[in-house]
Amino acid sequence: MQTTWKMMQIKEMSGSPVAGDLSLPAPGPGQVLVRLHAAALNFADLLMTEGRYQETPPLPFVPGLEGAGEVLAAGPGVALAPGTRVAVQQQGTMAQANLFSAQACYPIPDAMPYEQAAGFLIAYGTSHFALTLRGGLRAGETLAVLGAAGGVGLTAVEIGAALGARVIAVARGADKLAIARAAGATECLDSETCTDLRAALRELGGVDVVYDPVGDAPGAAAFGALRPGGRFLVIGFAGGKPPALPLNHALVKNIAIHGFYWGGYRKLDPALLRQDIAALFALYDQGRLRPHVGATLPLQRLAQGYDLLRTRRATGKVIVSL
Repeated sequence: MQTTWKMMQIKEMSGSPVAGDLSLPAPGPGQVLVRLHAAALNFADLLMTEGRYQETPPLPFVPGLEGAGEVLAAGPGVALAPGTRVAVQQQGTMAQANLFSAQACYPIPDAMPYEQAAGFLIAYGTSHFALTLRGGLRAGETLAVLGAAGGVGLTAVEIGAALGARVIAVARGADKLAIARAAGATECLDSETCTDLRAALRELGGVDVVYDPVGDAPGAAAFGALRPGGRFLVIGFAGGKPPALPLNHALVKNIAIHGFYWGGYRKLDPALLRQDIAALFALYDQGRLRPHVGATLPLQRLAQGYDLLRTRRATGKVIVSL
């Protein structure tokens, strides 16, 4: 069996990824060797290259938090058989193959292409878990999604619509808003031309749930449009810093503020995490979820993928073929 594989590596903070070879031993107890066919970029990957992510590994490291491929070999005590098609959520997916914990691998539907599976777990998992578990989103309620054409934002639009909510998408430019509308948004606001987001959301009747992967001023503005009893979901800070939320308003209007980090549930409640992932794959099998791949790049052009995230030109997921 092949033991050396092509990979990319981060050797210094704020530096470009460097190509190299990865030598792998046979999988140990609880491990699987996965031949990866595709991997996905997340905003967290960009933060890692700058040393600004809460779980940045020590240098040097193989980047990539998720991918998809097939099991080549399994270590002792592992139920996943060689040949099983899996999605992987663990550090080190920007390589043709790598060793992963079997607990980080999830069998995927037979009809699901690797390119879709590679970017499915984190984005859809974040949105579905946050909107149902934390947000308690109900049919007929109004959901505002910031960064609505981005990797996680677009999945929030799609899942919100699937749950029966009225979805207001906030994104930059007509092209991105068209993608959000195709995913199920009923109202669209262009952040390039909307000078008062809070007023615009209020004119649309106000909001029950805000899904905020952006933070900064847009997050604070959307918070101001929440109705009494509303829920504010803190997903990330693509805008550069957290929103300044007036807690006195949260008190008076009985607004709940929920921080949500999907990866944290691997330790907090792994059984609930697996249950949620199973529900998502079932929705995919039913044809209710249609993952949007915005760009597909070969491994040697990984730096270009980071740039798509950095400049916010990416829509949906940026996929790296392996």
